[in-house]
Amino acid sequence: MNSTQQKQPVSADEAQNSNFVTALSRSAEITEAVLERVLPQPSGLHARIHEATRYAIFAGGKRLRPFLVLQSAGLFGVKPEWAARTAAAIEAVHTYSLVHDDLPCMDDDDLRRGRPTTHKAFDEATAVLTGDALLTSAFGILSAPATHESGEVRCRLVQELATAAGSDGMIGGQMIDMLAPTGAFGAEEVILLQQLKTGALFEFCCVAGPILGQAGAKDEDRLRSYARDIGLIFQITDDLLDELGTTEKIGKTAGKDKSQGKATLVSLLGVQAAREKAESLARRAALTVAPYGKAAAELQELPIFLLKRES
Repeated sequence: MNSTQQKQPVSADEAQNSNFVTALSRSAEITEAVLERVLPQPSGLHARIHEATRYAIFAGGKRLRPFLVLQSAGLFGVKPEWAARTAAAIEAVHTYSLVHDDLPCMDDDDLRRGRPTTHKAFDEATAVLTGDALLTSAFGILSAPATHESGEVRCRLVQELATAAGSDGMIGGQMIDMLAPTGAFGAEEVILLQQLKTGALFEFCCVAGPILGQAGAKDEDRLRSYARDIGLIFQITDDLLDELGTTEKIGKTAGKDKSQGKATLVSLLGVQAAREKAESLARRAALTVAPYGKAAAELQELPIFLLKRES
């Protein structure tokens, strides 16, 4: 091999990014293995709902929320199966929210993760039932003894997820989002919308670790703070992609917020200021979990990954 054929040395940043991407991919594999086991295979006269459920949940995606569950659980030595089942539960809730969010009565989108949305691949009524089935499955997964030996811990998880996904959480955020095109929203209202619609589930993911590990309130508070910053970073970068990306690249319809007249932090602050806000939040999030040392390496890397994401 001559000098022009020799491989260039891998930089520390490239190696770190490779480790993070590997961890993210591994989280997806772990989560999908649980979902494959717990979700019914198509059978009986109602097989269509099983088919639609599997179509929706096995459509790909980064599985970011399960990643957060597994990483937060890893800080406290939680049994892998307990963490994996909790990760599967949150992905079921997240997918349900996407299926319903895409419906004509909501955001009316035809594309999700690069392929037809569930109501396009099946029909609207089946899509509604698919979301209902996934939400119900999530609580079934969390409440089962296989998720934790302590009934108290399982009840706590159920309670936290119900709050995060309910009318003062994700559903409340969706309600505000529906009102957004007709409301003169400023930055404060947009941040509240994000905290409820997107951030509430991130909070559940991060606090699931200390709950499963039966850690103290201090750990829960620290990880909630981290989750709030991650949630806002995610939303800002999502808005940047909507503003600057293409439908082919991001896997969903680009430019939806602007066409619907929705205020975002990008539209309110401008592209550059919004990026700077996200970068500031990323630095703070990394510092928040720094006390956990090497165990939090991937959690510290996540904010940087979000800043650089293209889909």
